[in-house]
Parts: sequence; structure tokens; C-alpha cells
Amino acid sequence: MTLTQLPILDLSRAEDPATAEAFRADLRRITHEIGFFYLVGHGIPDAEFSRIIEVAERFFALPEEEKLAIENTNSPHFRGYTRTGGERTRGKVDWREQIDIGPERDPVAGPVHDFDNLTGPNQYPAALPELREATDSWHAQLTEVGNRLLGQWALSLGQSVDHFASAFETDPESFIKIVRYPATEDDAVTQGVGEHRDGGTLTLLYPQPGTTGLQVQTDDGWIDADPIENAFVVNIGKLLEVATNGYLKATVHRVLPTRPGEDRISIPFFYNPALSSQLPPVDLPAELAEKARGVSVDELDALHSVYGENAFLSRLRSHPNVAQRHYPEHVS
Repeated sequence: MTLTQLPILDLSRAEDPATAEAFRADLRRITHEIGFFYLVGHGIPDAEFSRIIEVAERFFALPEEEKLAIENTNSPHFRGYTRTGGERTRGKVDWREQIDIGPERDPVAGPVHDFDNLTGPNQYPAALPELREATDSWHAQLTEVGNRLLGQWALSLGQSVDHFASAFETDPESFIKIVRYPATEDDAVTQGVGEHRDGGTLTLLYPQPGTTGLQVQTDDGWIDADPIENAFVVNIGKLLEVATNGYLKATVHRVLPTRPGEDRISIPFFYNPALSSQLPPVDLPAELAEKARGVSVDELDALHSVYGENAFLSRLRSHPNVAQRHYPEHVS
């Protein structure tokens, strides 16, 4: 049967003893076969979705000089505003503007590891204090959803509910991107975001209702993952694929350029462990282990290194302007 739409999972089923086991079976099957799904029943009020989109629209409507005052080149922590065309995927320009907002922390005094430099404060526009309020609330609520989901994955794979918890207990490095995809200027723009797999644990994405552009690669080809109002598009990242020896699937996806005369907002939340942590590997039950795909040597290396090492290298590749200004020793 040809897949034409991502499946929908209702997280509230995990809270009911009568349906919890069936929910976990569906979660395991879908992320083994597809790696992407819509999530409803998460408990976040509808008003919160409207609020985050509204404040995003107000941010991108600010005068250019106010956004550039918090440009990410000011931040060695890769926080703040990225102008349109300022990020790369696989070396090619992504046609979007965005602001990156992570955990609000003091910089590490006397960093020992390169990834220590990712810890630090955010940059917010002075003219829009509501942005910090809205994103702090969004971060807290989606962290809770991420915790619940990861516990359900652990149970579905024959582990204790807290199997992954140790990697997230102290200073997890989850972060928000608020993205605007403007209409393209000419045919030379070929990607909103290029083909890639997410490098972390899992992603909770809220794309603006009534828009289109996100596509997921399946065995049947590319399918559209258009928004469902007040529902998340969820996918796993490479850390979770590696931790399960390829049983769970980190899937390739992309964003097409926005059509002329249109733009769209998309808000991904990347639920990730502490920079200094490793995601604990899963000792799969025999009946699941025999269906595991395995992973490449490169991905195994990622499992055995701390998360922050991969995160820092990813930022260097994605934001060459920040890398050139703050980390020229890493720029070839």
C-alpha cells in the first residue's frame, strides 16, 4: 500500500492503561518503518500554538536593522538572528531567515571542550519582549512532551521508562528555531532546506497552518507533510537511530522553496541531551534486534562521542559566517 500521508498518533492513549500498550506498539512500528508522524493528544492548549505563530510573525515584521542588531555573528554560541540565505545544508544555501533560541545560561568560564562554547545567553530584540516570554513557555511545554515521548519509546523497546533519562537530567541542550521561508527571488534558489536527517534525538515541529513545503522521503518517494492545526510533526534524529542499532529510523526530509507571493513560518523544537552526555544504547529484545538495520561506522562514532562534539561541528558547517568570525581555526 502506497503511503500518501504521515500517520497520526495520539499521545493521550499512552496515559490510559487500556490503550497504552497499543500506543507503544504503534509508536514503535511507525518509527521503525517511517520515522515521521503527526502527534495529537499532547495536552498543549490551542492558544499556545496561536501565540507562538503570532509572536513569530511580529518578530519577522520588525525592521531589518532591529533583527540585524541581534545577528548570530554577534554570538559565539550561535544564538540570534540569521538573515535570509545565511545558513547552509550540505554546503548549499537554505532560503530562509530565522532566530535560534537555546537554554539561557552563562558562558562557560575557561572552556575545555569546543562544545563548551555553545553554552551561553540568547539574543532577543529589544522591541519585542514578548518573544522571550513566548519561547520560554514553548520550551518548557515541549520539553515535557519530549520527556513523555522518550519514555514511551523506551518502554516500546523493552526498556525501563527512564532508560534515556540520565542524558537529559543536567543541562539538556534542546533549542528552538523560529523560521520564516520567504518567497524565492529567482529560479536559482532550489531549497528552503536541503535534504538531511536531524542529528539529535527527536524533533517536534509546528509548521504554520495553511502552508506547504515540508517533504519526507519514504519507500514510495517524497510525500508532503502539510500542517495539521495544533498538531506536531515529529521525527527522530540520528542519535536515537544509532542508540537502537538502526531499529528506529532517522528519515531524510527537505523543505521546498516557497512559492511566489507566499511565505510561511515553521517552528522546530530540537529535543536534545546535555552537551557532555551520551545517549545510552538500547539492548533490544531478540525479536526486535533481528530487525535492526545496523548503522554506519560514522554513526557509531557519533554514539560513542558526547553529543556536544557533534553539535558543535554541525553549527560550524551550518553557519559559516559565525564560524569565520569566532572560530577561524576551524575554517579550512
